[in-house]
Amino acid sequence: MASLGLIALLGFTSIRSVAAWGAFGHEAVAYIAQDFVSSATATFVQNILSDTSTRYMANVATWADSYRSTTAGKWSAPLHFMDAMDSPPGSCGVNFARDCPAEGCVVSALTNFTNQLMSSSTSAAAKLDAMKFVIHFVGDMHQPLHVENLDVGGNSIAVTYNSASTNLHSVWDSSLIQEYAGGSSLTVARTFATSTTDAIKAGTWSTTSWLSGTDINDPEATGMKWAGEANGYVCTDVIPDGVAAVQGVDLSGDYYDDHIHAPRIQIARAGYRLAAWLNLIATGKTT
Repeated sequence: MASLGLIALLGFTSIRSVAAWGAFGHEAVAYIAQDFVSSATATFVQNILSDTSTRYMANVATWADSYRSTTAGKWSAPLHFMDAMDSPPGSCGVNFARDCPAEGCVVSALTNFTNQLMSSSTSAAAKLDAMKFVIHFVGDMHQPLHVENLDVGGNSIAVTYNSASTNLHSVWDSSLIQEYAGGSSLTVARTFATSTTDAIKAGTWSTTSWLSGTDINDPEATGMKWAGEANGYVCTDVIPDGVAAVQGVDLSGDYYDDHIHAPRIQIARAGYRLAAWLNLIATGKTT
């Protein structure tokens, strides 16, 4: 795994035009994580962030996207995704050696910044950035088109949504989940996160396997498991019938009805897993 400094020197080779889940999705993931972290972990995270407000994680959930747009932060652009060189819809899958280049990817970033958070030699300033990156990147790796190479993660697949021109990546970042939630504000994100947390606790989804294979001592293997699961949705839900079936199509009707389950469960998993990951960093236990 390249160090933070080495990644910075290597620069970047490509930039995705849209942020995974959009601001709304990242904030929802952060709020869900806040609902599941232990009290000790909450204090640990709040101390690093110097924020004891009721939205301490949500406040920084999109920082990594803003940072990558700056001159100082453009080196971090490749860390938001993994370019899976698979062949959807016939075959989906991620491979670290093949899909994570020298400049890094979302999985190597999870390893790097997790290790920084767990090291006693990491400065307070570096831990602040590492915490903000981890909160963001766990969300990124759960968005199917952030772990897919095809058509720049769907950015170059033109579609419409509610008659407005957009692209497939943006639909999966924002359009589907914001339509389900009924808006895009921070307040709506909190409401959506609360209902998602309630659904998780009520057993709407079986969470038995959600933390299977989670190993704080092997962030790469953990990240690859999560990324591989997200990538699988490219074949089953994003383009199950191929690119031609969605190109130029308005996806706000039958497509929404058929596939909204995928972003819902992926945001739920991301928040639940982010909480467990932070719990492991702070206390050594998932809960």
